Amino acid sequence: MKKINLLYWIVTGLFAAFMIFSSISNVTSSPEAVQFISDHLGYPKYIIPFLGIAKILGCIAILIPSFRRIKEWAYAGLFFDLAGAAGSIIAVEGLKPQSLLMLVFFGFLFASYFLWHKKLETQA
Repeated sequence: MKKINLLYWIVTGLFAAFMIFSSISNVTSSPEAVQFISDHLGYPKYIIPFLGIAKILGCIAILIPSFRRIKEWAYAGLFFDLAGAAGSIIAVEGLKPQSLLMLVFFGFLFASYFLWHKKLETQA
């Protein structure tokens, strides 16, 4: 129980930190984020701050211990964000070795989700 709980918080904390740090440039609409998301990938500029705020809210939801249903939705939303980003980058740039780095973040997402459910099983 203690090992699963500790692992859950380490993995979830690292994943949430990555997602929050990656969303700061979106929320502030930094020139780099606008250039990459809008100019390079072709998405409209108004979506950039929305994605950043949504990622931060999703991270807050997975870090709060209660609210099971909201946490499920947050995990789904963060998965769709990562899948959309990976798919968009691969569609525009092709499959490059750098694109495989996204697998690390998918791994953290799935590990966090799996450990959360393991944690719930041990509490029941």
